[in-house]
Amino acid sequence: MRILFIADVFGGPGRKAVGALLPDLLEERQVDFCILNAENAAGGFGLTDEIAEEFFGFGVNVLTTGNHIWDRKEIYPVLESRRDILRPLNYPPSNPGRGAGLYYLDDGRTIGVINLEGRVFMRDLDCPFRTVLPAIEKLKEETAIVVLDFHAEATAEKVALGWYLDGKVSALIGTHTHVQTADERVLPGGTGYITDAGMSGSVDGVIGVKKELAIKRFLTQTPNRFQPADSNLVMMGVLLTIDDATGGTEEIERFQIPGGQ
Repeated sequence: MRILFIADVFGGPGRKAVGALLPDLLEERQVDFCILNAENAAGGFGLTDEIAEEFFGFGVNVLTTGNHIWDRKEIYPVLESRRDILRPLNYPPSNPGRGAGLYYLDDGRTIGVINLEGRVFMRDLDCPFRTVLPAIEKLKEETAIVVLDFHAEATAEKVALGWYLDGKVSALIGTHTHVQTADERVLPGGTGYITDAGMSGSVDGVIGVKKELAIKRFLTQTPNRFQPADSNLVMMGVLLTIDDATGGTEEIERFQIPGGQ
């Protein structure tokens, strides 16, 4: 199975890049299933139902998110009603939505997707290492292929979870920092790994934000309203080739594709 993962889409510029580049990429690379992290898609903070539908129209199958999914309360009932939009699994269960799902391709093949959030330098959530194991076991009853979006700040936490889950998941793809790392590899147990898939949006800003606004906040240490940068657009992510029978990753390829200006 060929699985495309699109890195954190930041605001309107990120959506513009994805809309311009994704449909052709899905066809050119013969992608079977597409996952996209959409937690920053609405102005850089959160997600709306309308934007989610826009992504599905581009050919995305499942949306993953992260800590900013809670920024727009209008998405809460959508999280509750839809199975193709995930929020991090390790939030308290009283929150709307779900953190894992089993999905069916048209040819009958199946794939499990899990969304998880880190704790280092982030919220004090349930332990991702312990929370994820029952979800993996449940999905493995139905499918050999399980892909995990680990939305976390600390590199060490991501690397540690990658080793912990080597052989238990098909791939662990790190998100959240918006800076693509150059450490993509297949671990000894067959798990495809990258610390961070990067960001889809403007690389002329500061992790997606207009650089002058980000610099002002650092200089003044006072709040100011961030806005997405809108020049030099790039779509980033990884392409996974996974063995249907074993669920092991055969190849992981990171990409940065300019376009959508």
